[in-house]
Amino acid sequence: MDLGIKNKTALVFGAGSGLGRAMAVSLGKEGAKVALAGRNVANLEETAKIIKAAGGQAYCIAWDLAKLDTIDSLFTQVEKDLGPVDILVNNTGGPPPTPAAGQSTALWIEKFQEMVLSVIAITDRAIPGMKQRGWGRIITSTSSGAITPIPNLAISNTLRASLHAWSKTLARELAPHGITANIIVPGRIATDRIRFLDESRAKRESKSVEDIEADSLKSIPIARLGRPEEYGDTAAFLASQSASYITGSVIRVDGGNIPNI
Repeated sequence: MDLGIKNKTALVFGAGSGLGRAMAVSLGKEGAKVALAGRNVANLEETAKIIKAAGGQAYCIAWDLAKLDTIDSLFTQVEKDLGPVDILVNNTGGPPPTPAAGQSTALWIEKFQEMVLSVIAITDRAIPGMKQRGWGRIITSTSSGAITPIPNLAISNTLRASLHAWSKTLARELAPHGITANIIVPGRIATDRIRFLDESRAKRESKSVEDIEADSLKSIPIARLGRPEEYGDTAAFLASQSASYITGSVIRVDGGNIPNI
């Protein structure tokens, strides 16, 4: 199936590993020119190798989402080197595991800036060009905790949920301009982040990581972890011409794990 995004320019954040890498690779395989953004350039270069080996085009750019004052210059650099950004994939790192109560105001502000304000500001930078061309895709990767809060991930649950409300509001504003805005939500996908969270939970509950993993699998109807490429391919479809009538949606890639409607 031709997704119709060959030679479109995609800007993917957190592209050096995990879900960000998976989304970048899937877009690259479909012929998009992919700008790989993140703090660790060595990791970005590994992602670029994968994309280029599959016949795709990739470009690496060091980008720290905590530095809001660099957004315009870095975005301009991407436009200069690859062309106008048609597909924007917002994907930020997760905060440390914490309970809801007792966290410092400074921590909340820091993570709000990295995980919410940066996404909003970068998207605002992309929108005018998308409007001018009458086409655009804005995909924001969050967490299942934004739908069903995950214990001891209070900061993530709270901030990711705010992005759901923002994206839904944005989708209605941009629909007349040929631009879609959607959320993609991972369940338990086999990434280093999931391993880290399992290790943190195991330590907190004085259990083995293997016991935590086995317990988690019981809640997944498909009875396995998701593969990163399955998540990446979902993002690529949302970026496609075929997905032009999907906007304001929250797409779950979770093996049926999230229990509520």
